[in-house]
Amino acid sequence: MKEFTFIDLFAGIGGIRLGFESIGGRCVFTSEWNEWSKKTYQANFGADEVFVGDIVPYPAEDIPDHDVLLAGFPCQPFSIAGVSKKNSMDRPHGFECTTQGTLFFDVARIIAAKQPKAFMLENVKNLMSHNGGQTYQIIKDTLEKELGYYIFPKVIDGQHWVPQHRERIIIVGFRNETDFTWDKLALPEKKTKLSDILQAKNEVHAKYTLSDKLWKYLQDHAAKHKAKGNGFGFGLVTGDDISRTLSARYYKDGSEILIDQGKRKNPRRLTPRECARLMGFDDSYKIVVSDTQAYKQFGNTVVVPVIKAVAKLMEPYL
Repeated sequence: MKEFTFIDLFAGIGGIRLGFESIGGRCVFTSEWNEWSKKTYQANFGADEVFVGDIVPYPAEDIPDHDVLLAGFPCQPFSIAGVSKKNSMDRPHGFECTTQGTLFFDVARIIAAKQPKAFMLENVKNLMSHNGGQTYQIIKDTLEKELGYYIFPKVIDGQHWVPQHRERIIIVGFRNETDFTWDKLALPEKKTKLSDILQAKNEVHAKYTLSDKLWKYLQDHAAKHKAKGNGFGFGLVTGDDISRTLSARYYKDGSEILIDQGKRKNPRRLTPRECARLMGFDDSYKIVVSDTQAYKQFGNTVVVPVIKAVAKLMEPYL
């Protein structure tokens, strides 16, 4: 295992970092603006490297040289839920979303200035189809035509590694021509199910069980949409299932993933530790924030085993 250096942009709570540390990478620069995410990140990594908040005003030439650039740039402007919400509020989305959508271009300016050997970018699947494919075409043209990199995009579903349906696009890029191929991506032989990540019943506090009022509201809400022919509603699952995608809004009502506790008891939310496991973080990972912040953080992060598999695939070319 040969050591290489990387930078971690829009780092969140370090899920991508874990993937590339697993193949010998050493982080030399981190950027994350959210104070709660920074608290979790630094509790788990110490962050001895240069650590900055907002990357937008930060000069690219001040970033340390590195072999690999990693960036899970903000996906809300391109996500299905994010676009729907912004449409309903008559707000811009995609690259027109000035607060988040243009952050891709900060990734591009850093690649242009530092010329890393490789990069790995992560975003929601909807990035490919957003705005009739024009958004992705801009990204593709920027990386290939303007920056001169060879890119390899692939949509990967996390359910091969964890009991959660979670599709994300991974864009791998190399400065020099390679024979890199996604055909060699190693998928686990056995799929997991929710029972593999659930805590024992005596470990789960009663506060995670839905109140009668909230449970009635969710059932009524689902019935109303079903009557209209819509698919909206809660996701009730057992230990034998895989779940829907965990989102950052999970703290609100937990409706997308509710654990069935039988007829005598209302369903419950996942605990923050179960959310961590659902994203592939092991139990040594420290959760140092409130439940609300933890739900947001795990809903926004990556499936760690997916990133480890991608890193392993990239390793011979680094």
